[in-house]
Amino acid sequence: MKDSSDIIVTDQPAQTLAAPRAGLWRRFTANRAATASLAVMICIFVAGMGFWLMNLAGVHWPYDPIQPNPSEQLLPPSWQHPLGSDELGRDTLCRVLLGAHVSLLIGFVAVGISIAIGVVIGSVSGYFGGWVDTLIMRFVDMMMCVPTFFLILTVAAMVRPSIWYVAVVIGLTGWMGTSRLVRAEFLTLRETDYVQAARAVGAGPLRIIFRHILPNALPPVFVSAVLGVSGAILAEASLSYLGFGVQPPDPSWGNIISDGRQYILDAWWLIVFPGVAIFVTTLAFYVTGEGLRVALDPKETKRI
Repeated sequence: MKDSSDIIVTDQPAQTLAAPRAGLWRRFTANRAATASLAVMICIFVAGMGFWLMNLAGVHWPYDPIQPNPSEQLLPPSWQHPLGSDELGRDTLCRVLLGAHVSLLIGFVAVGISIAIGVVIGSVSGYFGGWVDTLIMRFVDMMMCVPTFFLILTVAAMVRPSIWYVAVVIGLTGWMGTSRLVRAEFLTLRETDYVQAARAVGAGPLRIIFRHILPNALPPVFVSAVLGVSGAILAEASLSYLGFGVQPPDPSWGNIISDGRQYILDAWWLIVFPGVAIFVTTLAFYVTGEGLRVALDPKETKRI
């Protein structure tokens, strides 16, 4: 039988398990593909957000991505316009860079919303179990049966298209996977010794959830968040392509492709370069997420 001193010690927050795992960065950087993808992510973030801040400050370099220039319509890639120009004479490179901040902003905000909702719902379901768990999980199952993109499309068609509305809509329709992931972690962790000790000293459900279980359930959530950004970027690009996302003249990768599709035979660069940007960005987030997942699991790391 444990004495009172043992119980008091175990009632401390689960610092040993919640603390960053030793050697995480070393294991992550051992995966060259994941390290290269992280570098690509950082470069895209710095370039996109930096160009956006420059435009907010009124610095349009080397060209204004919004202002039309009729004398330079549909110019092919050259030293003057490395990615060509569009049907209104706007530089494609500047528009792709400015559109990067839209995709990243929507991706981060949408994932933040979906993670917050999923963590709350999964925590309640996994900790209390019983009829609470059954009721919540049946609702989650029902939501997962609905085609997510068509649900996003329906909701987006009912609200005024904007960056923030698109981010909120994607976030509100993408929390189901996170909730199931967090629930599975809670079902395992709620039976551990330190949680039982916390109950023994009278800790309430909120204290146990937020100080003892949730910190140890977060590592897989971080992986899910990184992977979720790529899905949010693809969803935003699809909505903007269909006209329900970011509206012109503000550029996003989706509406740049949409505007250029009628010139696909004469101005291929309007389709190819934004498409490459979407592909590279989503691939970088996916590979980074996979690398983080492997780094958090030492057993997987040994197989690299």
